[in-house]
Amino acid sequence: MSLKATWYLDKFRKKTKKGFAGYPVATVAYYGPDNQRASKVAVGIILVEGGDAEILERWFNDTQDVRTDPEILKEVLDFLSAKSAKSVIVADGILGCPHEEGTDYPEGETCPKCIFWANRNRFTGEVTQ
Repeated sequence: MSLKATWYLDKFRKKTKKGFAGYPVATVAYYGPDNQRASKVAVGIILVEGGDAEILERWFNDTQDVRTDPEILKEVLDFLSAKSAKSVIVADGILGCPHEEGTDYPEGETCPKCIFWANRNRFTGEVTQ
């Protein structure tokens, strides 16, 4: 990983280690073709307690893991700053396929591009069928 990527990653990790510091809260989730490489990061901003993510931004990289891409890390940090996120919560691991059901493939079907996630629990990684 480049020095630039390491610097941005350290800055991002510091924000996540603060714990809950109030609203707005940023939620960060990673998605990828398998459980090893994240090709998409989605950041949602929750403005008030009990609310849903009212602002959502996504970044993609099909060749490099978004968790170590310095340009994406910088853009995520800039987004968090622009939205005045006081708390940052990151989901553990990669939460499934980066493609969106109903947009990238038909509702109720599995993604034809991400065979790894077919019949797999996205939270535990275990095969369900």
